[in-house]
Amino acid sequence: MALKKFKPNTPGTRGLTLIDKTGLWKGKPKKSLTAGLSKKGGRNNTGRITMRRKGGGHKSKYRLIDFKRSKQDVSAIVERIEYDPNRSAYIALIKYEDSTFSYILAPKDLNVGDTVISSNKAEIKTGNCMPMSIIPVGIDIHNVELNVGGGAQLARAAGSSTQIVGKSDGYVVVKLPSGEQRKVREECKATIGVLSNIDNKNKKLGKAGRNRWLGIRPSVRGVAMNPIDHPHGGGEGKTSGGRHPVTPWGKKTKGLKTRNNKRTDKFIIKRKTDKKARIEV
Repeated sequence: MALKKFKPNTPGTRGLTLIDKTGLWKGKPKKSLTAGLSKKGGRNNTGRITMRRKGGGHKSKYRLIDFKRSKQDVSAIVERIEYDPNRSAYIALIKYEDSTFSYILAPKDLNVGDTVISSNKAEIKTGNCMPMSIIPVGIDIHNVELNVGGGAQLARAAGSSTQIVGKSDGYVVVKLPSGEQRKVREECKATIGVLSNIDNKNKKLGKAGRNRWLGIRPSVRGVAMNPIDHPHGGGEGKTSGGRHPVTPWGKKTKGLKTRNNKRTDKFIIKRKTDKKARIEV
């Protein structure tokens, strides 16, 4: 879908560029596939803020997305394409042959009336889900599982996709949007195609209030704070901090590796910062 620009009639429309949602479903979501969603304000289950600058935002319902595509060998017809306030990509409501409904992430070229299926014998067609063992090398895929039957975890944002770059010894090597290359079991499922809403990265919100509607609060620079609030704070006049950039708790913010999962290190062939792959496949 194309971008939509506005005349600068007000300060909020000056530079405003949004996504043209013509063609999306204009009604309410399917009630049986929605759930209540309470605001967390960036807090975890113990009440501590683990993600700053979150809070407020417009009230929304959660759409139950079928990331597992576990209904095997049953074809479904795309009923409509919808906007989802909880994610950047669009979603598609599909109706199976047994008259049950489900939501899936909508690929770029999926249209109303198309047929999709999850099967070990499915053809290579946009929206079809299948094990990666039968997907050819170089095909754009999304909704990639990390564990067999665990549901899709990789490539779920608007316009994102991965490619299979190699197969060996029961594993496939996928190249992620970040540039990382990773081994995944060939029995894991993936969906064919590039995710919808590719122009999402090109939109300009135009005003701070539109960010607040999305639940994003203001971000204050550390050098604008007092020393009690941030390591960069204080000083006479305008200063640049006087040290390498750190968090409010003194942790380095540029280049410090925070990954601590040695159990899955063996599956990463090439990190996004590596010049070349460490293991040849």
